[in-house]
Amino acid sequence: MHYPKLCLPPLSLYIHIPWCIKKCPYCDFNSHTKIADIPEKEYLISLINDLDESLNLVQDRKLTSIFFGGGTPSLFSANAIGEILEAVESRIGFKEDVEITLEANPGVFEQKKFADYKANGINRLSIGIQSFNDVQLVTLGRIHSSEQAIYAVENAKLAGFENINLDLMHGLPGQTIDLAMDDLICAIKLAPKHISWYQLTIEPNTEFFNKPPLLPTDILLEDIQNKGKILLENSGYKQYEVSAYCKGNNKALHNMNYWEFGDYLGIGAGAHGKISLPKEKKIIRTQKTRSPKDYLNDQKLYTSKCKDISLEELPLEFMMNALRINQGVSNEIFQDRTGLPHTNILPSLKILKEQRLIADSDKNICATQKGRMLLNSVLEYF
Repeated sequence: MHYPKLCLPPLSLYIHIPWCIKKCPYCDFNSHTKIADIPEKEYLISLINDLDESLNLVQDRKLTSIFFGGGTPSLFSANAIGEILEAVESRIGFKEDVEITLEANPGVFEQKKFADYKANGINRLSIGIQSFNDVQLVTLGRIHSSEQAIYAVENAKLAGFENINLDLMHGLPGQTIDLAMDDLICAIKLAPKHISWYQLTIEPNTEFFNKPPLLPTDILLEDIQNKGKILLENSGYKQYEVSAYCKGNNKALHNMNYWEFGDYLGIGAGAHGKISLPKEKKIIRTQKTRSPKDYLNDQKLYTSKCKDISLEELPLEFMMNALRINQGVSNEIFQDRTGLPHTNILPSLKILKEQRLIADSDKNICATQKGRMLLNSVLEYF
């Protein structure tokens, strides 16, 4: 295995907190229903130990972004979040404009802590609303109401958060075009800097997979997506990725690093990582042990998997991320992040350009609008 031109890309950190008050029927993430009190102190110790074991992968880089995901990270106290950030900063360090995101639910309990999260270093909130329709919220197994969702955004602003993302789903059971647009209109009125608007998909190992709900037809889904995109763009939200819209230049920096095939450490139960090792001329993917019980056991290893990405897999691994971005990526980024010469993929690009699935450019790799709609077909060429 040989990566002759591999460079060291920007570095992010993903921190996984695996507990939820209730598991949603569509969720396939490594999340676990909170039965008793969360072992916050013990988990914090494990996170810091896990981080210490991963420091050899940092390679003298400072972090461009941090993302607390889950589960429901906002179940943790603001002090615990602050302790984690202090440990990370002292061991790795932050870029001056580091983006630090915390996923939060709109429940009243979490809202009371918003100002404290801000004081402890969080500078971006991602609020998991999913819908402003109370009937749909029940169907999705959410534990908040539409009224609580609206209050959550207002309270986040009062707490001093300027950079807020709202997560919304479409293609919900029984959803019409009008109902989908009503959700977007509610979100737009709240004026967040960023909206993630993505289609509900049925994943294995979920309640919806075992008892599938009746979802909108493909034709209706296409109409929802087309009308929603127009509504968002007419409201000042520019689409920059398949399911991401922002005002101005308020892109999600953490997600952009994923999509541009940057590096990221993953700590926490089940967390994934991707790291470039130019000296060893290889790229690895890591996964931490999934079970919270095992993760808290200091006699067990934190890393459960560590796999080299093969040369044959690299073009597909890269394109699965990069072609999601509307503007695509430069040829230089492909070469720097994979270590492969751009000439390796020219035959595939030539065919896709002839089919008008990839834009005709000698400097940039970018899917056309048609290509993004047929992304799975495009990826088959890599």
